[in-house]
Amino acid sequence: MTTNVFVLGLDEQNREVLNGLPGTADCRFLTLLGLDEIGQERDIDMPGLLALASRRLDSFDGTVDAIIGLWDFPVSSLVPLLCRPRGLPCASLEAVVRCEHKYWSRLEQRAVVPRAVPRFAVVDLDSAARPGTLSYPLWVKPVKSFSSELAFRVTDDAGYEAAIRRVRKGAGRVGAPFQWVMDRVRMPAAIRSVGGTAGLVEEEATGDQLTVEGYVRGGVAHSYALVDSLVYPGTPSFLCYEYPSRAPASVRDRLFDLADRVIARVGLDDTTFNVEFFHDPETDAVRLLEINPRHSQSHARMFELVRGVSNHEIALRIALGEEPVLERAGTYGVAAKWFLRRFRDGFLASVPTPEDVARAEDRAPDARVEITARAGGWLSDLPIQDSYSYELADVFVAGRDARECERGFRACARELPFTIRDVREDRPRRGAGDDENRQRTAERRPRGRLRPHPAQ
Repeated sequence: MTTNVFVLGLDEQNREVLNGLPGTADCRFLTLLGLDEIGQERDIDMPGLLALASRRLDSFDGTVDAIIGLWDFPVSSLVPLLCRPRGLPCASLEAVVRCEHKYWSRLEQRAVVPRAVPRFAVVDLDSAARPGTLSYPLWVKPVKSFSSELAFRVTDDAGYEAAIRRVRKGAGRVGAPFQWVMDRVRMPAAIRSVGGTAGLVEEEATGDQLTVEGYVRGGVAHSYALVDSLVYPGTPSFLCYEYPSRAPASVRDRLFDLADRVIARVGLDDTTFNVEFFHDPETDAVRLLEINPRHSQSHARMFELVRGVSNHEIALRIALGEEPVLERAGTYGVAAKWFLRRFRDGFLASVPTPEDVARAEDRAPDARVEITARAGGWLSDLPIQDSYSYELADVFVAGRDARECERGFRACARELPFTIRDVREDRPRRGAGDDENRQRTAERRPRGRLRPHPAQ
């Protein structure tokens, strides 16, 4: 008997991962909404997306056995909106919103792990007044965004005012459709009055950035993996994700405990999750960055190489009402996802050809290259970028240890030619504050204390 699994935002890379999962010979993975329909790169029509997906499910000539999503908003909200009426396992919409509304999430975090939460404040974007209780450096961001859009590090009043202007201008693109979702859940009056298009300001956290992956089923949270997130030297932009983490077991266990406690607090159930932290090895201080009510698909290939199966398998089992199997073994000791970036604007005239990509993948065992930038436009026009860099390509590599992974990445990167013309003098600059348009490269692996990264 065929098991029909509908996937929101299914692309070819994720289809390949899903089809390769163990025990899925009878599963048929069907695209419910394509990436081009989801709308992360343009205006998001939540009622239209919900209606379109519902019509496709209702007209399907067969059983709808599971619905899963692999992306941030709007997918994260569409999953419960589609699952609950059909009696399928999923997190509640209220719990998802409680995680994704950055101010509401901070309040919940502070209630259960106060020492792990930086000082923060919600701000009226129509006012440039800085909350007097907070000290620079600060991060300014919308209460709802994704992929680090509109998140700015500022160190003085001028930078703060510039960041507020940028956030005010762009917060509605994601915040307005998120407000549509907020209107469908119960929430405290204080959160309702803030809404989905306000701003959040919080003090900077420092240290190594680490991400806990886990799942919750039957009301019990299970944290099972820790991933390192390294940044380009002197910038807040990711250089690579690396699994398993190099953090000591004591740090891992501490973060697992904190993650499980905040997941219980926000009320997530029947879903995967990831929780991002900073740990300062000099002071042993821990700061929680954010809670995501989904697993990270960026980690899928890494888990596949090290654990023998991707984290998609856990999401699938939960969606089918089954208990995930965690004890598996892969081929490699370490795996990493590296980000090839540029830190100044330019016109992207050409990207690597399929032949270039194939040659690059031959430079390291089981390497995978994904070109993420599109030729024929300005880098500053690329959608879903962080506020300080432009992502050109992702390179997945594995090896016996981290050094072998780095050698594999550099061998692959040398085979990936990008033709980028210098920025025009009249082209508006990007970013805010003193960190605007940093132009750094990764000639060597960052060492020592790592700089923080804005919330995704």
